[in-house]
Amino acid sequence: MSFITSASIVGVAVALTTAPAFAGGFVNVESNTSSLGLKERVGTVTETHVGYEGPLGSTMTYSVQAGPAFVNVSDEGTDTELSGKAVLSADLSEKLNVYGEVSFLTEEREFDKYLPLGFKAGATYSF
Repeated sequence: MSFITSASIVGVAVALTTAPAFAGGFVNVESNTSSLGLKERVGTVTETHVGYEGPLGSTMTYSVQAGPAFVNVSDEGTDTELSGKAVLSADLSEKLNVYGEVSFLTEEREFDKYLPLGFKAGATYSF
């Protein structure tokens, strides 16, 4: 059994056995596919995360999540990696919220080499 598989099993077991202890726990399954045009799929990453979210004062929230990511590249098969993200969100007014996200995805299950990071920022205005 690989390290990632073992770590994933332990992580899910800990999350399931301690879930009642923290009210902000969650499970998130997300799939992202990239393509070149409408006909050629390049690859798909399906993330299966366990996470926690909570307040930071009265107008901000945070969340952290991590777990195995199944990376499928066209014509190359599927690899299991580790991915995660941290998100901060702030209400600037009753109608305007801003957020930022930092995410990672291991490459060949290594942390000591190049670790791809993603950054996202945005705003949501509610009518």
